[in-house]
Amino acid sequence: MEKKVENLLEKFDSQMRPNEKSEGDTYWHSPLEQPFQVSGLAWFAQERKYRRLPTLPTHAIPEAVDQLAYHPAGGQIRFQTDSSSLSVKVKLKDKANMVHMPATGQCGIDCYVGSPDSIVPSQYGNTTKYDITLTEYECALFTNWDSKMRNIVLYLPLYQGVEEIWIGLDEKATVVAPSNYASKKKVIIYGTSITQGGCASRPGMAYPNILSRRIPLEFINLGFSGSGKGEPEVAEIISQIYDPACLVLDYEANCVSTELFRKTLPEFIRIYRETHPITPILVVSRIRYAREDLTPHLFKDRTERKQFQQSLVNELREQGDSNIYFFDGTVMLGDKDFFECTVDGSHPTDLGFMRMADALEPVLKTLLL
Repeated sequence: MEKKVENLLEKFDSQMRPNEKSEGDTYWHSPLEQPFQVSGLAWFAQERKYRRLPTLPTHAIPEAVDQLAYHPAGGQIRFQTDSSSLSVKVKLKDKANMVHMPATGQCGIDCYVGSPDSIVPSQYGNTTKYDITLTEYECALFTNWDSKMRNIVLYLPLYQGVEEIWIGLDEKATVVAPSNYASKKKVIIYGTSITQGGCASRPGMAYPNILSRRIPLEFINLGFSGSGKGEPEVAEIISQIYDPACLVLDYEANCVSTELFRKTLPEFIRIYRETHPITPILVVSRIRYAREDLTPHLFKDRTERKQFQQSLVNELREQGDSNIYFFDGTVMLGDKDFFECTVDGSHPTDLGFMRMADALEPVLKTLLL
């Protein structure tokens, strides 16, 4: 019965069908080769893997964090081309399998385009739509466009590993390197499933990716679903990322308990400060729960943890750390209709992620630019 409904939808609404495959003379390129650039994955240059942490980290990390590191959330493939068509072939580590996040967000790839003089393309182009029963797919992201030079960014999947990806362009298309970022410094965001991108409808709508289109720097997404808990070993590894523009700490939602949070957050900051004594650190309290007006203990717990974070930042500033800041996440989803911004009470929809980015953008620009 389910298959028949699916076929009917595809028959009556062409927008419900998978993307067509590439047509004509397509030449397939590997992003591992020049002039393509992969950004957002801090160890990619050394390891050439679509992974967010080193394969052999210097400190032991939890198994869940190690596995989630294979989800290349925040990873971007950047290049410029005059190709009239663009397709991708993708080999995933597993099938789409999430109950409250669409396959386009979990396993898909977003295409954004811009003019050659743009540092970060900001115009949405398309998203891969494919048969979600497969672990390998091929999709055309655009065809029959004017043959002129464009700046391209492909956002990688948020919640599934990528073993291989190939980029299909016109056989005689020109491919050149993308525009340089404003500097070599990186915005590092450490956090939870929300940071990783749950439950965006497509990769470009995770809030770190939205911010990456508004601030011309490389963004490193280190959100680990249910598993970013402020472990000191992870702090040590994050400290190894060179040229940080700032570190955003947004892991309250994974903190397990207020008591444990009181231990992990000061230690995380202390470890990071040993290597990066003046890098701006922004401590962000979590967004509101959609149902906290109906379940008062959620409001109580969130308020208690927010006050702890604010007090800790104030204390560290009084001790001489003038480059640490606190941001109240209570305001990020808005006021009157904040409860309309999630899928399940905690994980934002695209609307929620857009509001988070809108709230954080001016704060980060103040710290960075």
